[in-house]
Amino acid sequence: MEIPRCDFAFIGGSSTLSLDITKDLGLDWVKTEKAGMIFQTPFGDSPEFILLSLETEAEPRKILTCRMHGWRRGVSRADASRQVFWVLQSAGVKKIIAEGGVGAINHLLRPRDLVIPHDYIDVSMRKDVGLGERYLMIMREALCPRIRKIILDTAEKYWNKRVFDRGIYVNTDGRHFESPAEVNMFKMAGGDLVGQSLCPEVYLAREIGACYAGLYMVVNYAEGIVSPWQHEELTDIFNNEALNMASLIMECLRILPAEGICTCQELRKDTLLKKVYE
Repeated sequence: MEIPRCDFAFIGGSSTLSLDITKDLGLDWVKTEKAGMIFQTPFGDSPEFILLSLETEAEPRKILTCRMHGWRRGVSRADASRQVFWVLQSAGVKKIIAEGGVGAINHLLRPRDLVIPHDYIDVSMRKDVGLGERYLMIMREALCPRIRKIILDTAEKYWNKRVFDRGIYVNTDGRHFESPAEVNMFKMAGGDLVGQSLCPEVYLAREIGACYAGLYMVVNYAEGIVSPWQHEELTDIFNNEALNMASLIMECLRILPAEGICTCQELRKDTLLKKVYE
């Protein structure tokens, strides 16, 4: 199957997992062009992709999207990430928005708050997840400030709860939740929220030369913070906020400029270790 060309992508996470985007979104300016697309990649068959068409003031805009970061049973999370970003690279994607549900490390955060992180701490073990290209990737502004600003402006208009434009995302391996001692260590290191998806996506986005940013909904307190999380509350948040989250992201993608002023393209350099990789 031929991979369609498009400039924009949305990587769905747990905050929109309960939503069937082809049926449930209900926005007359968002149409599904093709669903169930699976592509062969050097890392195995990709997850299912959907090609969306968004009406804009200029012309329809195509968006490639997949669910839950491509994670699925029988495929390692590292390979799932490689599959997703190999497809996005082949499609020519240059702007990526991701989302997910996270735990609050910062005790001032509350469930249903939105956080647009500006930095991260990676404590996962998946360190060498790449597509085979050899770049020196500078992670000074790993999360595109231009996309983050557009997400913030849009969320402040459409999200009827609190929105934070900064935060440090601590990335762990999962699939288990973290222990109270681990969370306390992350808190001392300056972490605000904990999740399992920002890395290696942020590295792969830089590798393919794409701008990347995300918005994350607090769905529980991390272990040892404020109060123990409740499964019923988690279920309620995932089921009742998915449509609002997806609609907000579609609006961001609708207004996101194809070209923008940011430093992302300047932060991927040719490797200085050419002889090592020849």
